[in-house]
Amino acid sequence: MTTPTRPAALPQVYPAEQIPWHTIPSPAYVLDESRLRRNLALISQVQAASGAQIIVAFKGYSLWSSFPLLREYGISGATASSLNEARLAKEEMQGEVHMYAPAYSDEDFPELLALADHLSFNSFSQWQRFAPLVTAARATGKRLGVGIRVNHEYGEVETDLYNPAGPYSRLGVTRAEFRPELLDGIDGLHFHSLCENDSDTLERTLAVFEEKFGEYLPRMSWVNFGGGHLMTRAGYDLERLVRVIREFRERWGLRVILEPGSAFGWQTGWLVSSVLDVVHNVKASALLDVSASAHMPDVLEMPYRPRVLDALEPGERAHDYLLGGTTCLAGDLIGEYSFDQPLKVGDRVIFDDMIHYTMVKTTFFNGVKHPDIGIWHQDGRYERVKTFGYDEFKAKLS
Repeated sequence: MTTPTRPAALPQVYPAEQIPWHTIPSPAYVLDESRLRRNLALISQVQAASGAQIIVAFKGYSLWSSFPLLREYGISGATASSLNEARLAKEEMQGEVHMYAPAYSDEDFPELLALADHLSFNSFSQWQRFAPLVTAARATGKRLGVGIRVNHEYGEVETDLYNPAGPYSRLGVTRAEFRPELLDGIDGLHFHSLCENDSDTLERTLAVFEEKFGEYLPRMSWVNFGGGHLMTRAGYDLERLVRVIREFRERWGLRVILEPGSAFGWQTGWLVSSVLDVVHNVKASALLDVSASAHMPDVLEMPYRPRVLDALEPGERAHDYLLGGTTCLAGDLIGEYSFDQPLKVGDRVIFDDMIHYTMVKTTFFNGVKHPDIGIWHQDGRYERVKTFGYDEFKAKLS
């Protein structure tokens, strides 16, 4: 099979400028079906060309009303990092459940064991603690892949908050702490040190991984390359990705698993907001019905400046505004943008690329209204999938 360049036959996307934003109730996260299908078609082609299994990481994308589309494109499973995510994977994704968490509790592990098809442990001490339960489950005929997450101590992630291979990382076993005498019952290795990187980073990472842990690969049947493979981003080197995976599989004769999250939801939708008020204190501030703190926390954590449709950098258009949320947090600010026309109450402000990671990290901080979840379908129809109200807010409290 030939390796793909950026495929020419991907589905067309619905033009954002043709969406009547004023008809969509605000606030709302809006998934665009056509953009999701474009990503899924590309991921499916990479999966077929490389021979790897590509599953979706729920920590980055878990909009479960869209899971039938994922299955349509051959996505056969999901990776979970908690009991709740594992249950969601079994109930809604309806495929293989791959499980990894930094630590498992005695309370949760029996149910996790029942749900999982693959279990990766973060340490040999956790493996020793739960090995008797794993052995007993396998004795009943349960087919279960069991892995150890390793830390090869090599990363190219610039933001420390997202760097699993950074100094003193608690994630994975380093070569110095590796216990080969405890590998009985382990049939796979798992590493994860990418974060929205290109395939050249994966190639360099694999070289370090093989140098440090290659001697144990003949004892394995699979390797999980983790997530962070942003293959749906424009300009991503797909040919290199496919080549690197195929060469690794041929070199070691092992099954390869990738578990991206962002790649599924990358540029597949928006956060629709409305202007509630405009106030002035030297600069003009537009107060929106969304919150950086509650609805797009990476804006503050990373930090980064999200793109706004029909807006530019301050000073590039006639009217500048600080965009802020309605929580009481003084720093609940998204950034400063410029617009062609003055903003007024009721105007829509549309934040781009707000589906991956953003939706999974929202809160009900300050009791502010949580955005709806909706889908813009290919036929030009908007479906309001979920609304949130007082009951959801109250249910988080006691």
